[in-house]
Formats: sequence, structure tokens, C-alpha cells
Amino acid sequence: MPYPLHHRATSLCIIGTADIGAEFGNARPLDDARVRSLTVNRVQLLDRIDSDLGFVSRLAAVGCITWSQREHLINTRQPRHRNATLLDFITRRSVADFQKFLEVLSEEQQYLVPLLITDGGEIRH
Repeated sequence: MPYPLHHRATSLCIIGTADIGAEFGNARPLDDARVRSLTVNRVQLLDRIDSDLGFVSRLAAVGCITWSQREHLINTRQPRHRNATLLDFITRRSVADFQKFLEVLSEEQQYLVPLLITDGGEIRH
């Protein structure tokens, strides 16, 4: 279910993210292909994402998640629970926000990106 208007993130001008909305669209909810990539790889992502303060702050800075979502995440002590909440937030965002998530992930935890752009290690066609 999409967030109410007052919960939507505002876009910050950061190099490399300005045209993402135009290129990928801000339609919500996330499309089936991307939801599937999050669902299929959820267990691995829950265990492997390093959702520390720097990472979730960067996601908020690029507009991938809201600042209130960032606060919620950093106040969640258990890493696996924090990652589950993060993935739930990402699932409810737009395709453009998912692309921002991938960009930040590729800069900080590049080894996880193939889980989100492949199906179980196989390149999608």
C-alpha cells in the first residue's frame, strides 16, 4: 500500500540520482519483477545487508527512504529485524526509489547487487 502524501520522500539533488525518476518512473507500488527479486532473495538479504547508520543515512539522503523511516531503522537494534523493515520499506517505494537503493548498495555493498538483478544467480533476460 502506498504511503500517504505526507510520508513521501522529497528528492535531493545528488549527482547521479537527478534523472532516475524520469528514467524509471515514480509509479507505486514497486513492479512485480522487482518485488520478486526482493522476495526470492529475502533470506540472504536479511542476513547480509549491513544496514548501519551510514548506509541508512545515505538511503535517506538520496530519497530512497524517508528521514522518519531512517529514524525507525536506526532505532531497531536487531540487524535482521532492521533489514526486514528496510526491505518492507523498499517494497512499498517506486521503481525510481528501487534504482536509488541499487545505486547506494552498489557503492557500499556491491556484492549484494547480483541478488537483486538476477534470479537465483541466473541473469534475467
